Parts: sequence; structure tokens; C-alpha cells
Amino acid sequence: MNRKAHMHAACTVVALCSCAAAFAQPMNAPTVPEVDPELRAVLKRAVAEARSFDDRFTAEVWLSDMSRRLAKQVPNLDERLFILKTVHQQAMRADLPPELVLAVIDVESDFDRFAISSASALGLMQVMPFWVKELGHDDKNLLFEIDFNLLLGCHILKYYLDMEKGDLVQGLARYNGSTGRRWYADRVIERLRAKWYRI
Repeated sequence: MNRKAHMHAACTVVALCSCAAAFAQPMNAPTVPEVDPELRAVLKRAVAEARSFDDRFTAEVWLSDMSRRLAKQVPNLDERLFILKTVHQQAMRADLPPELVLAVIDVESDFDRFAISSASALGLMQVMPFWVKELGHDDKNLLFEIDFNLLLGCHILKYYLDMEKGDLVQGLARYNGSTGRRWYADRVIERLRAKWYRI
């Protein structure tokens, strides 16, 4: 076999091996990040606790106002009120402004409870499905349940804000996985100012 033919054969073998490797692994297989044990503990405590509105009158005023702002995205009144009640409840449990949580949901999923991102994040607050297993459950579809998604999402957001000592830009960037860049935080903050009127 001459040198040219030998090189051609070698290239063919390399190409075939590369194709076999590509077919052996699913394309775009999601990688599971290393789990922060402290955040896991925070989420486990959050799942075990329960709390509802402290002040019924204030909650009703808030729900009425927010319902009007959310009506275009969630036309069904019952679903809209359930989302808003749950946002208020879980935000208060996590010591977050409910309006900030609404702005995050607005940017993350446009209030589509069945949203799935290109990174496989699920639901209103786009929580990564590995958290379901970390919390002792098997069914990642739990993240399509409004209350469970918001419970986890709010506590994850609070954890990252605390990690960044209340720095909203840095905390939001951590939540989105865009640390060191401002584009995501700027979108949430602008939505907060323009639509949910918190800042």
C-alpha cells in the first residue's frame, strides 16, 4: 500500500470512530451540575414548611392589582389567581418581594407553566429537573406544578441573592447561570420597573 493510500485508510478509520462516538451519546445530553449541599438543605427545609397570607386585606388589594397586569398572559381567571396567590405565598416564605418573582417568571417563562428551556429547565421559574431527584422525588413533571415550581424557584433565587449579599444584578445572574454578564439581570430589572412597579 503506498503512502497516499495508507493516509486515506487512516483518515477513514478516524472518521468512522468519530461517527460511532457521536451515535453512542445522545446529542445535547444535559449535564448535571455539581449540587450545592447548602442549597439542597435550604430547599428541603422549604418543602417541609407551610405559610399563607398574613394580612387578608393587603393580599386582596395586591391580588386585584396584579391580576389586572397579568390578564393578557394568563386569560383564565382561576389559573391567574392561583399563580398570583402562590407567588405571593412562596415569595413571602423566601423573604423576597413578590413583584421581583413576577418579573423573573415574566422573563423566564412568560407565565407558561409548561415551559421547557433549551437547557431542560422546567415550568414558571425554569427550575432544573435534577433538583427533583435531589429532594427525593422521581417525577420531574412535578416542576410543572405551580406551587412546587414556585417554592423551589423562590428559594433558589433567595439563596443566590444572599450569596451576593443582596446585589440584585449578581444574584439574578447566578440564578440564570449568566454570572459575569448583565443581560439577564437588566431584562428582569426593566420588567420589574416597567410592569410590576417595584423599583
